[in-house]
Amino acid sequence: MKGDVLMVDTKRQKQKQLTRKHVIEIAIKQFSETGITMTRTTDIAKAANVAHGTIFVHFPKQEDLLIAVIEEFGDRIVKRLQELIDSNRSLFEVLEAHIAGLAEFESFYTRLIIERRLLPATARDTYIMIQSAISIHIAETAEKEIKQGVIREFPIHLLFNTWLGLIHYYLTNGDLYCCSDSILKKHGHELLRHFIKLISIEQKYKEAEK
Repeated sequence: MKGDVLMVDTKRQKQKQLTRKHVIEIAIKQFSETGITMTRTTDIAKAANVAHGTIFVHFPKQEDLLIAVIEEFGDRIVKRLQELIDSNRSLFEVLEAHIAGLAEFESFYTRLIIERRLLPATARDTYIMIQSAISIHIAETAEKEIKQGVIREFPIHLLFNTWLGLIHYYLTNGDLYCCSDSILKKHGHELLRHFIKLISIEQKYKEAEK
């Protein structure tokens, strides 16, 4: 009897986790399409095909759901960057993975950087922590290549902010560069090669191209 109760509890926990994950995925989609500040929990519940109250079982406030979405976005990118760093990949490959991760969430991320100042302080803080984690991973590889003489010596914060600024400019002005296509899928590799060329020591860059 006790074993049956444990099995039921385990099944409920798994279902609860699946529902939570489903709500987060739908929230990403709704935030992307409607805008973060304009999306209501009723919109998310309807799109997720769950009762409105179910949203609040998992996320007592809409702010909590937004934080979970930002964390999900960040966790996926940071995990991939960490895998590349652990396997001793180049800065080019790390930044390439960063672009690929952002492209996966491109619509949501674009909304996030445009609307960030309008969001609750806790959501803004979560965004900052995610960017900080990403910058640490990129800095680790950049510092290694600076010591190797592959790229020029820069203050790491300027290197990261210049990279991020380039991406953000294209994302927030996407209508100038393409129609309904992904900005990062269409221009990401071009931006990456441009950035690497700017920071690389010329001879080393030419040798890497061969």
